[in-house]
Amino acid sequence: MKFYNIFIITFLSLTIFSCGGEKKTTSPTFSIKLDGKTDKIQLNSAIKATVINPTTSTISAVTFSINDQKLTNSSSNPLVLETTIPSSSLLGKQLLKATITYEEGKTATAKKNVTILSNSKPKIYTYKIINTYPHDSNAYTQGLEFYRDTLFESTGQRGQWSLRKVNYKTGEIYQKIDLDRQYFGEGITVLNDKLYMLTWQANTGFVFNPDNLERLSTFSYQKSKQGWGLCTDGEKFFKSDGTEKIWILDPETLKEQYAIQVCDNKRTYVKSNELEYINGKIFANSYQKPSMMIINPKNGALEALIDFRGLKEKTTVLPTTDVFNGIAYNPKTKTYFVTGKYWDKMFEVERS
Repeated sequence: MKFYNIFIITFLSLTIFSCGGEKKTTSPTFSIKLDGKTDKIQLNSAIKATVINPTTSTISAVTFSINDQKLTNSSSNPLVLETTIPSSSLLGKQLLKATITYEEGKTATAKKNVTILSNSKPKIYTYKIINTYPHDSNAYTQGLEFYRDTLFESTGQRGQWSLRKVNYKTGEIYQKIDLDRQYFGEGITVLNDKLYMLTWQANTGFVFNPDNLERLSTFSYQKSKQGWGLCTDGEKFFKSDGTEKIWILDPETLKEQYAIQVCDNKRTYVKSNELEYINGKIFANSYQKPSMMIINPKNGALEALIDFRGLKEKTTVLPTTDVFNGIAYNPKTKTYFVTGKYWDKMFEVERS
């Protein structure tokens, strides 16, 4: 028995020594260094980056890309990227990647976050009031949408939220449904004769029949954590979530496919709230600010701002009167309809 125990101990010791003595092969740790003092680069601007090789491995080739879009390289040094940011690039925080070939066909990658900004300064517009209409001062307005000459409005606050059809000229509520107290109502839009409505933090959206406000189905968010604004270009949805991102949703599955990020030529913008798609652009309330953003839906560029300062003061300002929010476009009049949370007036306006 003693001999047997010695044999087992010897066998295990050899096994452990053998395992511990195995050489583990790991890929070299390459990295990317940007020239300059910032990682913020405008569209069509020059970018220079270098692959840092801390090993003795010989690098034979490097391919650079941003979000898997291959970049042309004018540098004769394979470790150096010299190019301009393509005008087709998505804005915001993006991933610069180097695919590195070394030691007779082995490959590795190095990655670096860069922030791509617009190369144009946003235009600044103001507004002209065409008409003033009554609005329910008890409505915490979240979404506005014209459909078949009727204005649809969604309101927020748990226990108070609703979906309603409104006569915008008189303020009369044609039909109104109140939904469960657990939800906080958010933006709405209409696609293919169905009305879609978001909720804030419940990871739930609703689909309604706009004719009678019958609830048809629900859907869940996948990648975006919250529901803020919603609009459509007639083919797909755009959904904001309180961050710098506006998500593009598949119209059938309602799953997020990818996101654009709202940027001007200097910085990234967050809190796009109520959304409306108008003549090829996304119009978005800037939450808690008296302004509206005009956004390029292809790359997220903030192309213009409409300054609505002074509009709130044209309402009956009460202790409950809250921020500017809500936009609907009437294609017949080609004018915008805007209001705010707990405002007693709605304004028909033109951009000027």
